[in-house]
Amino acid sequence: MFAIALAFSSCYYLFLPDLFSLLRRPFPLPSRSVAGRRNEPTLAQSRMSRRYDSRTTIFSPEGRLYQVEYAMEAIGNAGAAIGILARDGVILVGEKKVTSKLLQTSRSTEKMYKIDDHLACAVAGIMSDANILINTARVQAQRYTFSYQEPMPVEQLVQSLCDTKQGYTQFGGLRPFGVSFLFAGWDKNYGFQLYMSDPSGNYSGWKAAAIGANNQAAQSMLKQDYKDDFTREEAVQLALKVLSKTMDSTSLTSEKLELAEIFVEPSGDVKYQVCKPELLEKLLVKHGVTQAATEST
Repeated sequence: MFAIALAFSSCYYLFLPDLFSLLRRPFPLPSRSVAGRRNEPTLAQSRMSRRYDSRTTIFSPEGRLYQVEYAMEAIGNAGAAIGILARDGVILVGEKKVTSKLLQTSRSTEKMYKIDDHLACAVAGIMSDANILINTARVQAQRYTFSYQEPMPVEQLVQSLCDTKQGYTQFGGLRPFGVSFLFAGWDKNYGFQLYMSDPSGNYSGWKAAAIGANNQAAQSMLKQDYKDDFTREEAVQLALKVLSKTMDSTSLTSEKLELAEIFVEPSGDVKYQVCKPELLEKLLVKHGVTQAATEST
């Protein structure tokens, strides 16, 4: 009798947890297919998506990280930024979002930031997140210069910053940085370079790239009109043309745009230059972007 009772208790403890796990497991509901209509997601599938979109460290069964994708969606609501690699430099153009007429316009740039003498970036996304990463990049650049007495290579600095961004998608209790960057720079190894990075920590080199609102439409226009032998003036003309057709506002003014360039002076020094509003207004009129607005006034 003792042996029978022992065998029964062992079976009880072995199979009872499996029975409870089966009862707790949500059973998939059958999907009804209608002719000419796609199958709607089942209740189990919707529960599955909500189960995996609250953490950045868990993959969904489809192999997706929902929080990283949500961070990329947040960037799509920010002001657009365009970078174009020219033969004699790199240009960055950004759209400033004017949320209210009562807001005091900033005298400093909102979309363009200088990281080092040979490197700058354009930002799209949450600006508070961008400030943290920009300060990190500036410290890394100065540490490299202090240690090796030469400027930090552009790609090495971009890779180091993207490693920091990637770490925030792999450890629990953290959220991804909701910001994308366009890095423009020059070094003695590869000359002028343009890189784009996203919240996942990926980065890649581009000849022309767009981030922010309506970036897909801007990217397709850049793909059609870009040429390898562009000068900086032609690159500025293309960037203003693309922004005029993809921005939500009806007309472009110097209050809604920022323009920055990186080029090499005849003396051999790399220079980062932000276009002044007066000169930017003249460029808009010269390239016919604000021609209708000037005639009406």
